[in-house]
Amino acid sequence: MNNKRHKHGGDIYSEACTLDYSANINPLGPPSSVIEAVYRSMEQIVNYPDVQCRKLCHAIAEHEYVKEEQVICTNGASELLYAFAAALKPKKALLLEPGFAEYEAALSAVGCEIFYYPLGEEKGYALDLAYLEALSDDLDMIILCNPNNPTGVLIQQPLLVRIAEKCEKYGIHFLLDECFHEFLMAPDSYSMRTFLERFPHLFLVDAFTKIYAIPGLRLGYGLSADADLMEKIRDVIQPWSVSIPAQEAGIAALSEDTYVHNTRWLIREERKYLARALHLLEMETFDSQANYLFFKGPEDLEEQCQKRGLLIRDCSNYRGLSKGYFRIAVRTREENDQLIKIFQDIIREKQKESGAIYGWRK
Repeated sequence: MNNKRHKHGGDIYSEACTLDYSANINPLGPPSSVIEAVYRSMEQIVNYPDVQCRKLCHAIAEHEYVKEEQVICTNGASELLYAFAAALKPKKALLLEPGFAEYEAALSAVGCEIFYYPLGEEKGYALDLAYLEALSDDLDMIILCNPNNPTGVLIQQPLLVRIAEKCEKYGIHFLLDECFHEFLMAPDSYSMRTFLERFPHLFLVDAFTKIYAIPGLRLGYGLSADADLMEKIRDVIQPWSVSIPAQEAGIAALSEDTYVHNTRWLIREERKYLARALHLLEMETFDSQANYLFFKGPEDLEEQCQKRGLLIRDCSNYRGLSKGYFRIAVRTREENDQLIKIFQDIIREKQKESGAIYGWRK
């Protein structure tokens, strides 16, 4: 079996793990209402799921202030990425470097020629106006993620609007992954949901996975004002891919406003706490606004953490990155203190081995 093909965070099955910081899941765990909805749905599993996910699409449409026909539900966001590529069969696409590997996999599956736009470390991996010059009429598709994965760096909405305008001009399909935007303190200031009618080539991807901590249920959705595109995507998606438990969980989750509010505050405070701790350990962090931190550390940090039962995300398999780049989730204070203690122990051992004097940067 090729274990490298799907190298992502959250692989608690391959390694002994007592603390998982490799997957960016809400540390509060699933809301109790979501768990209860899943339990109640067990009585319905004798039936096929609603293939159109009508109740769930209605709930999402109300939550996102869009029309029901502009919503499509899938078995996680990943299914939607592959369906989008299969429906359009683009010839040329532009991706960010570094970026989520599944974009490349989905496009490669349909024989698409892929070009890469490098995000410079010297600019803190931030996307700027220069990206507009990379958009031309020979492109069929671009994919962006906001905040970006693995860096967590945000793309400002005015720039996204300019990108969408140029995509409309050249007929480029613009897939924007917003799976992490609910962790932002002011997500509406960055989301492109209100621009769907204005930009028919814009397609938004979101998921319940991260913010509601239900990756095991697999539930994602897409938003678009292009009715023809939505029909093409529905044509290539396997029927009944969204189970009854997943549909019921999604409906329950959308009522959890207080849970989401509390999550945002927790993530903001704990992200600052972790960033400060990494700074004291002389590890360089970048300006993540997501529920994870991207940083540079000792090249063997992942291996040393595994020995101690801690999983972190080695980012060296991302295009444009090499050994020594890592991503860690933002979790609760108790868990974060455990992670920091493990990092401290690793650094102490390294300094003892090298004969260096141990000290902290103030």
